[in-house]
Amino acid sequence: MTETLFGIIPPMTTPFDADGALDEGAIRAQVRWLLEAGVHGLAAGGSTGEGQTLDQDELRRLVAAVADEVAGRVPVIAGIIVDSTRDAIRRGRALEGLGVAALQVTPVHYLFRPDDDAMLGHFRAITEATGLPLVIYNVVPWSYLSPQLLVRIMREVPAVIGVKQSAGDLKLLADLLISAPTGKRIFSAVDALLYPSFALGAHGSIAAILTAAPRACVQLWDAVQAGNHEQALDLHRRLLVLWNVLVADNLPACTKYAQSLQGVAAGHPRAPMPPASPAQQPAIDAALDGLP
Repeated sequence: MTETLFGIIPPMTTPFDADGALDEGAIRAQVRWLLEAGVHGLAAGGSTGEGQTLDQDELRRLVAAVADEVAGRVPVIAGIIVDSTRDAIRRGRALEGLGVAALQVTPVHYLFRPDDDAMLGHFRAITEATGLPLVIYNVVPWSYLSPQLLVRIMREVPAVIGVKQSAGDLKLLADLLISAPTGKRIFSAVDALLYPSFALGAHGSIAAILTAAPRACVQLWDAVQAGNHEQALDLHRRLLVLWNVLVADNLPACTKYAQSLQGVAAGHPRAPMPPASPAQQPAIDAALDGLP
């Protein structure tokens, strides 16, 4: 299963209607749009998908719709963003029977950081209770996991199959790539630096910019794999312009706006997140126009 997770795995946005309810038709349409762009997998219920706002039933409905529409064509990863081992296990078990390839789980994110042993125990308990592989989503600044701790967890908990490395630090990604146990998957969520991430050997990416510009990101991945660094550098520069206008406290909303400009009914952000502002919108439009 691990070897099927690679390349461009967009973390989908979650379409909500004006009342804040899931829009299943828009979810399925987004899946089709991303698959048509040539992506290698899909992630649902992550932070780009406002997963922290979903209740357990909504998460299952979201992942069920995605998995059904995918119909086995690419792997599906399900996001879990909660603050206790118990809740993470409950959500993981709620996804039983949907055929997800792995769970993507954040460390706890509310204020208090568990010590390293408790953190390891958290991920071990989730894998043992759900029977599912797990990718650690290393993103929470005050609950950040060092490369050394991540390597320890991957060695001691075999079902932790990899890490989605966020926080914008390419050095930490590079440290993980040279120290991770053989067979583990290290995914870049350093949206601004996907080209060097891929050149350093990242097994792929799960990052918001993939969801905003999937075709260009697939082209970037393919260019690096083919050794075409001139094309890759050109794509990097164009994608960086887009990232610089997407990244904000309302990143999921800006990603939805970018999708809407490409004919995707991405819906509303869930309150209290504001939509892309009048200042953000033309900058996103212009940056998309600069992509191939």
